[in-house]
Amino acid sequence: MGSVKKLVVEERGVEILHYVYEPDMPVYESPKPYLHPMRTLAGDVVTAYRPHDHLWHKGLQMTVSNLSGQNFWGGGTYVREEETYVDLPNNGTMRHEGFPEPGVERLTWHTQAGEHWVDEVRTLAIRDVEDDSWALDLTTAMTNRRGEELVFGSPTTNGRPMAGYCGLFWRGPRSFEHGEVIAETGEGQEMMGRQARWLAYAGRHDEVDRSSTLLFISAQPAKWFVRTTPFAAVNPSIAFDEEVRLAPGDTLSLAYRVVVADGRWSRDRLESYVNEHP
Repeated sequence: MGSVKKLVVEERGVEILHYVYEPDMPVYESPKPYLHPMRTLAGDVVTAYRPHDHLWHKGLQMTVSNLSGQNFWGGGTYVREEETYVDLPNNGTMRHEGFPEPGVERLTWHTQAGEHWVDEVRTLAIRDVEDDSWALDLTTAMTNRRGEELVFGSPTTNGRPMAGYCGLFWRGPRSFEHGEVIAETGEGQEMMGRQARWLAYAGRHDEVDRSSTLLFISAQPAKWFVRTTPFAAVNPSIAFDEEVRLAPGDTLSLAYRVVVADGRWSRDRLESYVNEHP
């Protein structure tokens, strides 16, 4: 792979995140910015990059699996008529256009055919660095520049049950398989497709006798795509089982907080954090 451009954030001598805003990756992986590695304050990595089973999974990234038939996710596209994933010439790109001010990024989304469909303004900010945790606040405002309606969907809206991934997506380390899921409205794999304001994933690290917890908070109602096997993944989905339509010139705005914490947090600790950090 060639050179990339990135921002590095350090806290207490630890590089807690790398934000790669100009990546070098094949079109098939739908090039777009991503956050990897992300680390706890103890220095443990809590993201996976380009795993062999899904090369387009890269740490934490903003994605859309089906945007009016175009794939801004990566890999194949689920086709209802075929009842499987098909490699199509529809892998779009999210292009970095600049940082007009610190923490604010402008992006444009282009289809594989070169059509400009979306203008995006994204913000990223590190907040609430505490003894054993830190938080990333991420917002996005996506404006339809296509000239006709845009439809946000997922494999589930296109016919595949319980595969409603679309939007902000986290892929955890290999060792996080079979981790623990605790959410506002339930626990474990039962949270697949259920609505909640927040959801946490706790996993264990190889080589060191430590665990970490990631808490995802969505400012808007979201149904969650979450897996503990065959890999760790969390996504507050934009369109789990219902399409979202965006008229020409309209803007879809979303906001999230991702808390990266040392250790396994209990439900009480998670609820206290959410209540104390509105």
